[in-house]
Amino acid sequence: MRGFPRAVLTVLAVALALWLVLGFWPLSGAGQLAFSLCILLAGGTALWRQWRYFQRHRASMEQLTENSLPPEDYQGAVVLVCGDTASLFPVEAAHRETRQGWYLRAENAEQLPLLAQHLANARPALVPQVSVLLALMPEQHLSDESLAQSLRGWRRSIAQCRVWLNGLPPVWSVVWVSPPNSEYQEEGGWFTVTPDLPGTRVRQSSHVPLPLDDWQREAGNTASRFCHVLWLDSVQALTERHIIRPFSTRQGDLPALKFCASGISLTPVMAAADNLWQQQIAQITTLSPTGSSVPAMPSLPDVLLPYMPRRQGISRRMQDMRLVGGICFLFLALAMLASFLNNQRLVRSVGDHLVVYHRLSGTPSEPKRQAQQRLRADSRLLDDWLRRGEPLRYGLGLYQGMRLIPPVEAAINSWTPPPPPRPVIKKVMQGPQTIRLDSMSLFDTGKWALKPGSTRLLVNSLVGIKAKPGWLIVVAGHTDSTGDDQSNQALSLKRAESVRDWMRDTGDVPESCFAVQGYGESRPVATNDTAAGRALNRRVEISLVPQANACQAPDNPPAPSQDDGASIHDMEK
Repeated sequence: MRGFPRAVLTVLAVALALWLVLGFWPLSGAGQLAFSLCILLAGGTALWRQWRYFQRHRASMEQLTENSLPPEDYQGAVVLVCGDTASLFPVEAAHRETRQGWYLRAENAEQLPLLAQHLANARPALVPQVSVLLALMPEQHLSDESLAQSLRGWRRSIAQCRVWLNGLPPVWSVVWVSPPNSEYQEEGGWFTVTPDLPGTRVRQSSHVPLPLDDWQREAGNTASRFCHVLWLDSVQALTERHIIRPFSTRQGDLPALKFCASGISLTPVMAAADNLWQQQIAQITTLSPTGSSVPAMPSLPDVLLPYMPRRQGISRRMQDMRLVGGICFLFLALAMLASFLNNQRLVRSVGDHLVVYHRLSGTPSEPKRQAQQRLRADSRLLDDWLRRGEPLRYGLGLYQGMRLIPPVEAAINSWTPPPPPRPVIKKVMQGPQTIRLDSMSLFDTGKWALKPGSTRLLVNSLVGIKAKPGWLIVVAGHTDSTGDDQSNQALSLKRAESVRDWMRDTGDVPESCFAVQGYGESRPVATNDTAAGRALNRRVEISLVPQANACQAPDNPPAPSQDDGASIHDMEK
């Protein structure tokens, strides 16, 4: 079946189109998705239509058996017979073979293109030998309208055969009519019109084709031949009205058909009562056709077969191969075009990076360093393609990356970025965290004199607090909320002074190194509603605060600030 190779061609075209879109054309992700969906939709629609066509005509195709076709090496003419075919073939026979031709019968207008399709697929080598014969028997039609309607259907089916037979095949027509009354009947043979000889010729089995006038003047039954000529004129008028003129005019999508030959056979045929031919003859003469009441099989027009034009066509299989070649050629052409565009984009991108890189002077260095990084990325990509081979979308003999490697490498090596400046490390003098002393461990309730056993606690707690120039030792006292504010403030100040005095006297630290503050109950660190909170609020805090003129001897210059880079631990060393 032709549907199968056509489906294969459709699948091939869809696959190549998807490969072209996804593998070659420079499209964004959204563009690739949109084009892929369109291709799949078009391919699915084509396959669905082919399947519907096959299902719709499957029953008609099954009637065309392999036995009705000529052999593959058949050398004679292959004729598709359409029109009035019932009397030309045996009952239920699909073909009829003669010495010069193989006649295949199309029972109706719908079957003719299917017969051409079946023949093209089963016997593709015989396609150049195919012609179409339009058989007409006016005595089997009852009116001009019925004949015209029948011929319109056959004309459309003949035009459809061009899809399967490499264009319109040679078309010829033959008319069979009953001769005049039996008293005028004779063996007249065939009356033909062929392109090699002018006018109508009489072809008899044992004679050279004669012009109609010469044949009429021959010695013999002159009256009989006069009736034959009258008959021929009527047949030609009917043929001109119903076949030659309508078929030679283009109508819509139907092309004009030019008959390559035509013939008339005067032989008894099966006739319907009050048929079209009888109506026409009755209008112009008193004669009447000699119809046959017994089914007879008229002879086939073998005399016209030598005049069929020889076509230089190709088989259906070769046409499919040409179509495959055309699809592949189109794919290759579009793929090369896409490869060319991809390479142009690559050259333009690397060229833009080179232009930007050479335009930058390197001062400041950061923009040029960034441009150099882009060139390094381009260089890595080109080197990778050099080792592994470029992607197919850049290949097909059009790859331009090789000539980009030297200028990129030269540009990268032409400039070295300056080393980054050494960072200035500033050592920040940091004091220890604030030291918090429990007042109840140092003083009795309501007192500011140090307990006798508090010296050891002070020594262990204040080991990191040392007097250094530029640092102020701040001693702050705090109480809970018990008592009035004035008393608590005074008590906290006295306790802070006691700790200061101990540190001053024990470490021989100048008075200028200390600052004493009493906050009373104004800065609690816990709630005063509980005993535990009040115990935390009763405290003495000692901390180091940077101050440029703190803890200076009279003959020493000002101490460095906290930003001179020396920590308290460095100063202790």
